[in-house]
Amino acid sequence: MIQIIFGEKGTGKTKKILDLANRAAKEASGSVVFIDDDDRYMFDLNLAIRFINAVEYGITGPKTFYGFLCGVAASDHDLEYVFVDGFLNLVRHDLATLEELFHELESFTKQHNIRLTLSVSGAKETLPAFLQQYAL
Repeated sequence: MIQIIFGEKGTGKTKKILDLANRAAKEASGSVVFIDDDDRYMFDLNLAIRFINAVEYGITGPKTFYGFLCGVAASDHDLEYVFVDGFLNLVRHDLATLEELFHELESFTKQHNIRLTLSVSGAKETLPAFLQQYAL
């Protein structure tokens, strides 16, 4: 399952994703992972959440992001929730060009029973049609 927190800069996306992650940590029977592009919010998370600064792993585009996510799941068979703040900062592509990635992510999350939540910056009217189903 994929969910997207979508909104313009300064609309509270990071606060919302942090709140969702902390709530998930209390309710989850499996592991919770929070991925970001810096360490800024590491101490705002429940201690049970595994925090990953993805910049340290050389993600340069959609394919490396997908491979990275597969590696996270492969190393943790109890993975239940993955939260990614600043998704576009990691994949470094325009959202409209990521339809194939989202098909792969949809298949991956279903196969491994993972709930994936992404925060994405942008104006709501620019959200591509293929992502409408995931918008919170």
